[in-house]
Amino acid sequence: VDVYRGDFAPTGLGKFAAYLSFFPHLVAGPIVRPGELIPQLDSPRDPRYVDTSRAFFLIGTGLFMKVVIANYLASNIVDEVFGAPNQHSSLEVLVGIYAYAVQIYADFFGYTNIAIGLALLLGFRFPQNFDAPYAATSIQDFWRRWHMTLSRWLRDYLYIPLGGNRGSSLFTYRNLMLTMLIGGLWHGAGWTFVAWGAIHGTALVGERWWRERPGYVERPSTPWRRAWQRFLTFQVVCFAWIFFRSDSFSDAWEVIVRLFTAWGEPSELVTGGVLLAIAVGIGSQYLPRRLPLVLMARFSRLPVPAQALVLSVALLAVHAMGPEGVAPFIYFQF
Repeated sequence: VDVYRGDFAPTGLGKFAAYLSFFPHLVAGPIVRPGELIPQLDSPRDPRYVDTSRAFFLIGTGLFMKVVIANYLASNIVDEVFGAPNQHSSLEVLVGIYAYAVQIYADFFGYTNIAIGLALLLGFRFPQNFDAPYAATSIQDFWRRWHMTLSRWLRDYLYIPLGGNRGSSLFTYRNLMLTMLIGGLWHGAGWTFVAWGAIHGTALVGERWWRERPGYVERPSTPWRRAWQRFLTFQVVCFAWIFFRSDSFSDAWEVIVRLFTAWGEPSELVTGGVLLAIAVGIGSQYLPRRLPLVLMARFSRLPVPAQALVLSVALLAVHAMGPEGVAPFIYFQF
């Protein structure tokens, strides 16, 4: 498509094959476009200038998010709740929904960091794929932060070719909804994924309609206002995750019904470890943006033996804190 539109010059079969088969992004992303990777194949790479410190830092944080956070939540509450919601209390279902929101973020963020780190070890740079999505103040803001390479792909290859925001408001609303419905189908040919896309599409249309209504005036942003917007946005995202995680509409409906009809029942799955893992996942969204850069810079200044020691201790800690066995990455199925 890029070649047809003139956005990228044709390349040789060998480079095209290398682009298609480049293993760090082959299975689940980030979505790296030809213009972002193929020119790097032409550039000489000197192993002496590979940023190994940053690469190992990314791989280490990715393993922590996947093994310690995502796998722990999956095995201790998410799979139990979504596997048999009618056997759990409303509190367990609510915490299970929030836990899945953190699980899928930690799982995909972890995989992305590992992929970016592996590519960096080979001398290639991949685009960033997440930017604290659960700190978003709107669904539009969420899609600027969640799976950013997919968001840009949907925008450039679906939304804009459909007409984008050119034309009437109704035309724009249609394009937004179609883009999100197709984005849902991209994850799987099931009605639950269509529902997930429809919820996000409806929210995007609703936000745009609200801003475009006659007499609308943007209110000044305040800390309390931003906190309320983040809370509401997170609830909409979590509601959509119910359908994304459920195998069928009936399963999703069972989760929703149980959420409101089983308060006061025992909630044995809501443990301190589960709440701590959720808090770590959500809290990571609000860390200073420069903190990872500062930590990477400090790690890179350590002598090589000290770096090896830190990595060894970190890997042992991840192994010790993680549950038995490692579940496949969620996005491997899409």
